[in-house]
Amino acid sequence: MFGITRTEESKLTSWYFEIDRRLLLCVLLLMLLSLIFSVSAGSVAAERINKPWFYFLVKALPFYGIGLSALFVASFCNRKWVIWLAMANLALGLLLLPVTVVSPYIIKNSARFVSFGLFNIMPADIMKPGFVVMTAYFLSKMKEKYGENIFLNKDAWRFDSWLSWIYYSMLFIPVLLIIFRHPDFGTAVLYLGVLAIMLFIAGLPWIFVPVFGTVALVMLGVAFLTLGHVRRRFLTFFTGEGDNFQVSNSVEAIRNGGLMGAGNDAFVKQNLPDAHTDFIYAVIVEDLGALAGCALLVALFYVLRRLILNATRAKDLFVLYTLGGTAALFGIQVCINMMTTLGLFPPKGMTLPFISYGGSSLLAYCVLFGFVLALMREDKWK
Repeated sequence: MFGITRTEESKLTSWYFEIDRRLLLCVLLLMLLSLIFSVSAGSVAAERINKPWFYFLVKALPFYGIGLSALFVASFCNRKWVIWLAMANLALGLLLLPVTVVSPYIIKNSARFVSFGLFNIMPADIMKPGFVVMTAYFLSKMKEKYGENIFLNKDAWRFDSWLSWIYYSMLFIPVLLIIFRHPDFGTAVLYLGVLAIMLFIAGLPWIFVPVFGTVALVMLGVAFLTLGHVRRRFLTFFTGEGDNFQVSNSVEAIRNGGLMGAGNDAFVKQNLPDAHTDFIYAVIVEDLGALAGCALLVALFYVLRRLILNATRAKDLFVLYTLGGTAALFGIQVCINMMTTLGLFPPKGMTLPFISYGGSSLLAYCVLFGFVLALMREDKWK
């Protein structure tokens, strides 16, 4: 392919033959489909604010360019550079998160953005690659220093070493509280779920499952009592009474699409306020039909399968934890978005990875998958 043979000695040749090309091609396909879908879904949202049909497409193009560049550049990195870049990414997120507390840029009553004039950044999205990679690095170093029992070993809870659960907790808990305060209950649960899965992969006894379940229930209870929109959404979901406008139109759009799509008769999507973001899957199914929707699901779950398969083959604990965390992040976010779209879960305002419009989310996943491809490539030679 492209005239490249294994006999040629170059960094590009090595990268081409060592990279997980199936995973890379599937990610590139999802990004291409996202551009195509943004025309249909984005035109609906643009028309609602009296903008040209290509308004959101034009806004998204720079992010696709930067995202693709970041994906390929990161995939060429070695382990050392992946760690340093992930550390820088996490540091950026930790610096921007407090800004959302003291001087937030509010969109749709959510103070989770930081404005830079021409564009807005969501720190909780941007720092996902750093969170996954640095948590994986922390867990692997803990295993090196304290052995298999890193959770019940009292030395792992001391203050006299940075490799301590105390210091990790001192970073993670404030981050979780800030995200929860935005308010962004969905992303807070996402972070907690990813951390829980990574800890169980690292050997946390299953007896602690109720602990994470209790924490999630406490967060839900606090959100239900203190956040009006969360309370309304859950009451509407369980009682069927109240404002169920978005979800009902999402389900109706999917029904209207039928098996082969409604084409020019796709009109339900006009009523979806978040047609190009949270509910883009409903627009896709209404336009192209259930068969196309199932094909997209296959592509998304194929990405998840490649991550899990490579994790089971990993020789390095750091790579195993990174792939496990990436699979957890990607899988949970896809499931939450799909369940919301199908009316199986209260709306959470969570995008569909690589598909929904959203610069912060796209850039974060491009960087993260670039890191993953780089680590898998290097792990083959261990």
